[in-house]
Amino acid sequence: MNLLLTGAFGNIGSHVLAELLRRGHRVRCLALDTPEDRRRARGFAGVDAVWGDIRDAEVVAAAVAGVEAVLHLAAMIPPASDADPELARQINVDGTRNVVDACLAQPRPPKLLFASTFDVHGHTLDRDPPRRVDDPRVATDAYTAHKIEGEDMVRESGLDWFIPRFADVPILGLRKPDPIMFEIGLENRIEVLHPDDAAVAVANALETPAVWGRVLFLGGGAGCQITYRQFLTEMLGAMGLDMLPDDAFSGKVYATDWVDTAAGQRLLGYQRRVFDDIVSDIAATLGWRRHLMPLARPFARRAMLRMSPYAGSTRVPAAQG
Repeated sequence: MNLLLTGAFGNIGSHVLAELLRRGHRVRCLALDTPEDRRRARGFAGVDAVWGDIRDAEVVAAAVAGVEAVLHLAAMIPPASDADPELARQINVDGTRNVVDACLAQPRPPKLLFASTFDVHGHTLDRDPPRRVDDPRVATDAYTAHKIEGEDMVRESGLDWFIPRFADVPILGLRKPDPIMFEIGLENRIEVLHPDDAAVAVANALETPAVWGRVLFLGGGAGCQITYRQFLTEMLGAMGLDMLPDDAFSGKVYATDWVDTAAGQRLLGYQRRVFDDIVSDIAATLGWRRHLMPLARPFARRAMLRMSPYAGSTRVPAAQG
């Protein structure tokens, strides 16, 4: 198929791109012209890269021309979307509107896959899991408000659409710490998904008529359903670091949960890895640097704890709703 992939060199997008090329699809990529994306693009042979901004309607229209399906993964996510919600809206909402309009303007409008998130269901720690796609949607920040608006826009567009709501898809590699990590209570439920499994789900959707016109959760299933405490303990361990003290974390509820992926798995057959596989793959990316971690561990620990507004103070009590 002739495809357009937005956000092609991001975390999920880069894995999706590799899977699509492996299957012989012809992929055009719309991405910002940054040194980082230019570097990543060099790793993919045979890719038609359109360097431009999703906020530019003319660029988007040119990128959409002649394709059979658009896989719209480009988005500004937290914490960047929290720091600049207006810019995030321009990318997440106005950019999606540009994609929809460009699709509708084609003589034969392409299918549209719009990537959403399990975060759109808000704070649900007080309810028994799993979450289901027809549960209420509740915006808790700019990003989730944008995704809810984008979902509605796509569903009302008249296009042939599919909306996957992704669980958390970790980066397979070293990740720069951010203060947002301390704003999540350690007992929050979170479901993860290996990026290669996310890529298989997206690629399989192109070959699965039954998913079009549906909203489905894409998560890792039972083997990927953990608490944030487990998530962080294992992720830090993969990088040779010890878990941080409980009092460094806020205790707040966060918009994550375990989700019902039965329909998505039945239709797309993508769940091949569990959380331990994600941890192992992250650990493998350290290579020789892992031998330096015993020396770096105390410095890294202190640097992370300096980011926490709660370390050594009275923690914010966990919310109940």
